[in-house]
Amino acid sequence: MKLTGDQTYIKRMNKSLVLDTIIAHAPISRADISAKLGLNKATVSSLVAEWLDERLVLETGLGASSGGRKPVMLLYNAQAGYAVGVDLGVNYISAALTDLSGVVVARERQRLRDAEPGAVLERVVGLVRALTAQAPASPYGVVGVGVGVPGIVDGDGVVLTAPNFGWRDVPLRAMLEDAAGLPACIENEANAGAVGEQRYGIGRDASDAVYISAGVGIGTGLIVGRDLYRGASGFSGELGHMTIQADQGLPCGCGSSGCWEMYASEKALLHRLAPHPEREDLESVLRLADEGDAAAADALSDIGRYLGIGVATILNAFNPEMVIVGNRLALARAYVEQPLLDAVERRSLRQHRRRARIEFASLGLDSAALGAASLAISRFLAAAKAGEQA
Repeated sequence: MKLTGDQTYIKRMNKSLVLDTIIAHAPISRADISAKLGLNKATVSSLVAEWLDERLVLETGLGASSGGRKPVMLLYNAQAGYAVGVDLGVNYISAALTDLSGVVVARERQRLRDAEPGAVLERVVGLVRALTAQAPASPYGVVGVGVGVPGIVDGDGVVLTAPNFGWRDVPLRAMLEDAAGLPACIENEANAGAVGEQRYGIGRDASDAVYISAGVGIGTGLIVGRDLYRGASGFSGELGHMTIQADQGLPCGCGSSGCWEMYASEKALLHRLAPHPEREDLESVLRLADEGDAAAADALSDIGRYLGIGVATILNAFNPEMVIVGNRLALARAYVEQPLLDAVERRSLRQHRRRARIEFASLGLDSAALGAASLAISRFLAAAKAGEQA
């Protein structure tokens, strides 16, 4: 019987639900999928057979019997393909090769000194190729690349503005797809970090969370109802540019002044300690603080206090379950955490902070790269569910 349009849609939706159920509950039997989804066993068996043919599902050993024959269990084939995630920082590029469940297979990290778009593209493509060469053999190979960028990105993968790079209207997705020959997803770096921690890190159990990417600048990614919140125009999360010093504030690259990132970022830390050649980056400041340098320790404590001022505002405004501090300043946790918590205690409303958890990113410096990779994986799986993959 030829399927009508409605029947085709329903079948595609049910097939998608079957794969999602296997991913979420594997190892799982066909009978258990049928029970969870309310689909008859023949329909489930037919849809599972298609996923087996497409090699995104595997059969494994026998499960426990419920009175009859032991069922064959099903697994998601996370090694059916791989993805590359890239965290494009202001002064570094970090990249990871993952399987389709986000397990890291290989990593690469480089310093970045030239922010000209062509130079950055060349470095990114070089990392993508280096990681692609390390991907194990698989049915689908490397399915795509995701890139987190410290700027505002539109739905076409154009970086509309990246103040710390001096970029405006850079069509990064088109440039990368043309140069690397892979499907690409371009996302704001803080959004990518939020997705990474929500899917693979400390935020897995939180329905509503705010991820703070505290590096050279500050960005935030908002998770609402377990999904990334983008706002009406798709550009939410620029809380690094909320004003915390209204009068005589420090000028910011965004064109305003008194922005949070001018007081609570790595850039703010180094500005406070300048001019001292031995304090040229966060690592050198941490080393000095560990050696007993009072100026370095005090500056880190002050950064923590300003981070806490912003976190208190976030708690008061959004009332999230969790606030996650990530990116490079998370390396300074030993120095910034207590001043941050003290500022939150003084400045946030009691009802808002009572149930909120303030955590540091469990993925370390991989949050944005893994989040970017997961976006490429999601795009691949969406195409597979729509029948667009070979």
